[in-house]
Amino acid sequence: MNNQLIERVAAGDVTAVARAISKVEEGGPGASDLMKQIFRRTGRALIVGITGAPGAGKSSLVDKLAACYRKRGERVGIVAVDPSSPFSGGAILGDRIRMQTLSLDKGVFIRSMATRGQLGGLARATVDAVAILDAAGYEKILVETVGVGQDEIEIAKTADVCVVVLVPGMGDDVQTMKAGIMEIGDVLVINKADRDGVLRTEKELEGLLSLAVRTDPWRPPIVKTVAIENRGIEELAEAIDRARESQQSAPASNERRQAIARWRILELLRERLLSEALHSDSTSEKLDRLAADVANKKRDPYSAVEELITK
Repeated sequence: MNNQLIERVAAGDVTAVARAISKVEEGGPGASDLMKQIFRRTGRALIVGITGAPGAGKSSLVDKLAACYRKRGERVGIVAVDPSSPFSGGAILGDRIRMQTLSLDKGVFIRSMATRGQLGGLARATVDAVAILDAAGYEKILVETVGVGQDEIEIAKTADVCVVVLVPGMGDDVQTMKAGIMEIGDVLVINKADRDGVLRTEKELEGLLSLAVRTDPWRPPIVKTVAIENRGIEELAEAIDRARESQQSAPASNERRQAIARWRILELLRERLLSEALHSDSTSEKLDRLAADVANKKRDPYSAVEELITK
């Protein structure tokens, strides 16, 4: 069954791509074997992570960038990640809006990824979805995250090029970003650049860039855009291309690939160990008992975990 599905994915069959993503997202039987076969067919696409604070206009930016790539004749995959919206809103609502413009284009595939209430696994499922799109022949894959939480940062770190989006007047957001997201940003975008305060935001970003610690010589460019008017989109696409070229010529590029591979292995290991531990009937019963003890202050959660591990 998997072999037939994989061949259809490799042929670019949209229905097969959707089915394969659903399979790995649910993590059911056969998902691991499917990804083993998919992985060897990956490595051709350019994966662009697009992250930033809510309200920065990332969805509009992604749509215009996708249209730009389509003009080049490239197929585009869009993966919208929203950890906070298991059933409605967020990325799913964004899909409906996009359906009006992009769904008619057979060269664009759009998929939402949400937690759906499971314990972890969102970042892993997203990376697997990207791999499936890569295997299906999409040359550009845009991964849009809703915010700048830990899940989103982890996902952005696995992209070939990470784009951080801000808008003028977000001084506080710029400051809170400097700890982690600024150091993984390969291209910085000031969207809605027709607003007041764009020069101040640009200076704040330049100041943060001078303090950021990077493992490569690349200095992230600052691109100003007005996505809803399609302004600055070509410049953004060119900046992404330059960032990718710089990575491929830098000695640190192999270190980046190894860091991503290490993260993927650890993420799978963490998920597999947790799944195996929780699927035991005895563990489930013990977990219920320990949870009751911790809730009633009869035991602390740290010793509860130790008891589960040493069962």
